Amino acid sequence: MAEKKGFFKRLAEGLTKTRNNIASGFDQIFFGYDVIDEDFYEELEETMIMGDLGVRTTEKIIEDLKDKVMYQGIHRPEECRKVLIESIRDQMKTEETAFEFENRTSVLLIVGVNGVGKTTSIGKLAASFHENGKKVVLAAADTFRAAASEQLEAWAERANVDIISGQEGSDPGAVVYDAVNAAKARHADILLVDTAGRLHNKKNLMNELGKINRILQSEYPEAYQETLVVLDATTGQNALAQAREFGEITPVSGIILTKMDGTAKGGIAVAIQSELGIPVKYIGVGERIDDLQKFDADAFVDALFERSKEEDGDADA
Repeated sequence: MAEKKGFFKRLAEGLTKTRNNIASGFDQIFFGYDVIDEDFYEELEETMIMGDLGVRTTEKIIEDLKDKVMYQGIHRPEECRKVLIESIRDQMKTEETAFEFENRTSVLLIVGVNGVGKTTSIGKLAASFHENGKKVVLAAADTFRAAASEQLEAWAERANVDIISGQEGSDPGAVVYDAVNAAKARHADILLVDTAGRLHNKKNLMNELGKINRILQSEYPEAYQETLVVLDATTGQNALAQAREFGEITPVSGIILTKMDGTAKGGIAVAIQSELGIPVKYIGVGERIDDLQKFDADAFVDALFERSKEEDGDADA
């Protein structure tokens, strides 16, 4: 419980710039207008788009707000605040099965362009899984980036988990094949696979991921597979574009959103989930090993709008 509260505090601190960018803008509108009219909605829409919620997501939320204002008979702009926050919260909810892989023998294929924090995220996930009693094997299948394997090996040592790697420039499929055999022999609960992040060369990446998927399906059919794409929140709408592109290359089941601390573009978390229908499963707010945590829609929205669970009296809920 203390760890959860600690992460909520770090999340709230990490979202300061986003909160200043979005929530404070909302409040100026809610408390600056006397009536709910088209000017009110237009300014609200502009604030949301500027906060990186995206045009389609913003339109969806505004339409939902208009419907609720009409059906609930809301007349004062400040009364819209709670309705809007709940609408954003609804866009962020993850299904109960989002972390099903934790209950089964699983493979997590991690994709993402270089520089987004992909290898670091894998290391932090490995540490978290190990801490929770899972036996973890890492596959260093990013064999093209110089020192990628060494970086992952350092994380494996830090997280106290096994790693299978190959020579720089070697076949990523061969590394995955060896890692699958190691995972089976060692009765691993989770196999975490790092992959190359060369989105600019889509054909090569598509072929590479296709080969890895075929190996996993033929050699490890009993394993439950997830494909998570790592995105850098500081890139805003570019992160949304990357998620779309990876979705064209391989089926993506979840998002790991890194570098949420210190960015004013945290609204992208709402846009990704709403526009792509792909849940944000993990969120990173710092460099510490425990600064990557499961995404909690309620905690995110509370932190974004500066309403702590303690203030609501449900901190122990």
